[in-house]
Amino acid sequence: MPKIKMPKSNPSLDMTPMVDLAFLLVTFFMLTASSKVSEPVVVDTPSSTSDKLLPQNVIMVTVDDKGKAYYNINNYDVRIKTLEKMGAQYKVDFNKKEKEEFAKMTSFGVPIETLKQYLNMEESERLKVKSPGIPLDSLHNQLGDWIQFGRIEAAKQAKTQKEKAESLGREFKYEPIRFAIKADGKANYISVKDVIKVFTDKDIYRFNLITNLEKGDE
Repeated sequence: MPKIKMPKSNPSLDMTPMVDLAFLLVTFFMLTASSKVSEPVVVDTPSSTSDKLLPQNVIMVTVDDKGKAYYNINNYDVRIKTLEKMGAQYKVDFNKKEKEEFAKMTSFGVPIETLKQYLNMEESERLKVKSPGIPLDSLHNQLGDWIQFGRIEAAKQAKTQKEKAESLGREFKYEPIRFAIKADGKANYISVKDVIKVFTDKDIYRFNLITNLEKGDE
């Protein structure tokens, strides 16, 4: 009696759920990722054996190899408020677009008088600009004003966040604003000393010095 041959069936795998998941992941990363903003200056910091990490809530002054000072402060909203204070102090009116552009930037090294023009440049054009540095002499100590206004606005925001958390019955962990100096290893000592004096003139005596971690013997 001949054997009965069973019809062969090819197993099929429905890939639709996996494709949907892949698109969802791609969409998530596109919406949550932020583009990297180029720094206007790159400094080669001296090395040290310290491995202490820089806190998130920080005002940082960068000093390049020519001794020029650059300013940076974390937090989108605090940056805008600080810019508004500086604009009022030096009679420079910044529009909404310029404020938003400033909030997305990293450090910068131009006087307040030319900052408006600097903000209206394309990022590629900014990278070609030879920044003169932020004035910090006794007659035009704009760096001191940036530091002072940044510190005030950071404290205001912390207070607002604390009050909001308390109204919701939540615990608020306050991280005070920290200060840091990131100087190029070839920077003149006098230039770094001048920046330190700007801090001490504002009664700031504690700050971090940014260095590269020194590699041990392999």
